[in-house]
Amino acid sequence: MSEKGKLIVVSGPSGAGKSTVVFKAVEKRNDVCFSISVTTRKPRPNEVDGKEYFFVDLDRFREMVENDELLEHAEYVANSYGTPRAYVEEKLQSGMNVLLDIEVQGARQVHEKMPDAVMIFIAPPSMDELRTRLEGRGTETERAIEARLIRARQEYKEADFYDYLIINDDADKAAEELNAIITSSHCKFADREDVLKNV
Repeated sequence: MSEKGKLIVVSGPSGAGKSTVVFKAVEKRNDVCFSISVTTRKPRPNEVDGKEYFFVDLDRFREMVENDELLEHAEYVANSYGTPRAYVEEKLQSGMNVLLDIEVQGARQVHEKMPDAVMIFIAPPSMDELRTRLEGRGTETERAIEARLIRARQEYKEADFYDYLIINDDADKAAEELNAIITSSHCKFADREDVLKNV
């Protein structure tokens, strides 16, 4: 009997190094896939429906929201994005762990709809370090950086429903912690107690 996968939700402020940590963690695993989002934005050249995104029009998106076909949804820059429930559940049933990298508000929606999802928040060691990383990108104005720091403080206040907190002061160590959490989530007694009953 193959074990069902786990839904792994990762959030954290811009500049926390989430993408690096997640990439380092999953490159060593063959049991983790990323969820593919639904979006109303138009495909860019070379983007393939069902690979980068599931592309739908606004009417279909609204229908998906109405029918509770999305685990979470939000709007960014006049386009809507969401996580399709059917895709995630199909992957979980096949034994794959599905990883979602989403903002705190979306994560809360997922947590409400799938309370057994593994909720992980990744943060830098301090706000000063977050500022240093954002400045180090060299891609944003001082005003944009201030806005990101204000948003980060807000996210910290809202992040009280997460199960785990990874402090990313070293990406390799943080990736090890993320891997350990994914592995240990499969060792919960309730998920495996059938083995003890079949004696």
